[in-house]
Amino acid sequence: MSGRGAAKGPADLVREEILALAAYHVASAGGMLKLDAMENPFRLPEALREEVGHTVAALAINRYPDPQAPELKARLRQVFSVPAEAGLLIGNGSDEIIAILAQTLARPGAVMLAPEPSFAMYRMNALFARMNFVGVPLERDFGLDPDRFLDAVATHRPALTFIAYPNNPTGNLFPEDVVARIVEAAPGLVVIDEAYHVFARKSFLPRLAEFPNLMVMRTVSKLGLAGVRLGYAAAAPEWIRELDKVRPPYNVSVLAQFVAERVLAHVGVLESQAERIRAERDALFERLRELRGVEAFPSAANFVLVRVPDAEALNARLLARRILVRNFHGSHPLLANCLRLTVGTPGENELLLDALTASL
Repeated sequence: MSGRGAAKGPADLVREEILALAAYHVASAGGMLKLDAMENPFRLPEALREEVGHTVAALAINRYPDPQAPELKARLRQVFSVPAEAGLLIGNGSDEIIAILAQTLARPGAVMLAPEPSFAMYRMNALFARMNFVGVPLERDFGLDPDRFLDAVATHRPALTFIAYPNNPTGNLFPEDVVARIVEAAPGLVVIDEAYHVFARKSFLPRLAEFPNLMVMRTVSKLGLAGVRLGYAAAAPEWIRELDKVRPPYNVSVLAQFVAERVLAHVGVLESQAERIRAERDALFERLRELRGVEAFPSAANFVLVRVPDAEALNARLLARRILVRNFHGSHPLLANCLRLTVGTPGENELLLDALTASL
C-alpha cells in the first residue's frame, strides 16, 4: 500500500487571506462602448501605425529582451525630462512596479500607507506581500486632510506611502504643498503615482533631488499605450538598485520596449490627443453638472466621477444600452452611488450623455 495521503487542494494550501479575496474584475467589453478603464479613445495615425509595424517585423522575438532596455530608457528620459541623476526602473505596467515595491519593503511589521478611496492595487499588493496596510480616509469631498494624514504618518511610521496624483477614482489633485509636507515627514519611501500626469499637467518629477525618499511612478497606458503595458519609476539611484534585485529579469518584452520607444519618438501625437481629451473632459463635466440628480466631481484626469441617486440601477440601464462604465458603489463608504465615466471621443461622450439623460 502506498503511504501517500489524499492530495490537498487549493482550500487546504492557499493562504486564507487569498481565499477570501475576489479576483480583480475586468468586465468583458465585446460589443460595448468602453468607458470604464481610462483608456485613450484615439488610435495612432496611419503613418505611425505603419512605422510601428515595420519595427515589429524586424524584431528578433526569438531572443529575450535586453533587461536594461537602454533605448527605451533613453527615450523615456528625453521625452519626460527624467533628471539625469535619477535612477529609472521599468515594469510591466505600473502594477508590476507596485508589486516590486511591496515585495522589496515588506520587512516583518512594515506598514504601507495610502489615502482611501484610492487605487485598489495598493491595498491588494500590501496583502500579497504581507505588509500591514493603513488607509487614511479622505474628506467627504475627497480632499486630503493634512493633519489626519500626517498624524497617521507619525503613528504608523510607514515604510511605503502611496499618493495618487491625481487620485483614482476621485480625479482630484491634492495640493502640492500638502503632498510635499507628507514626503518631508515620512520616514520611508513615498511614491507619487502620476498615472494621469499628461492630463493634470503637474508633477513632482522636477523635485526628485529635493527629497531623498521620493519616487515618481508613471504609466504610458493613459497616454495611449495601454496595450503595451509599460510603467516606469524614477528615484534616487540607491532605491532603484535595490528594487532592480526584485524585478524579474525579462519583465518588459521586446515588443513592449520597441513599440513604446518608436511611438514615444512621436510623443507630440500623443500630447495632441491628450489635449483633445482634456477639452472633452471639461465639456463632459459641464454637461454632467446640468443633469438632474447628478453630482459631478472636478477631475484632473481623463475621467469624471459622478454620484447618482441609484448607481446600481443606472449602471444596469447603461449596460442594457451597451455602455460600459465603472460602478464603485459598495467598494468604499465615500463612493456610495458613484460611477466613474472615462472620457471618450466626442461621439462617444454624446452617446453617454444621451443614455444618462434617458436612464436617470
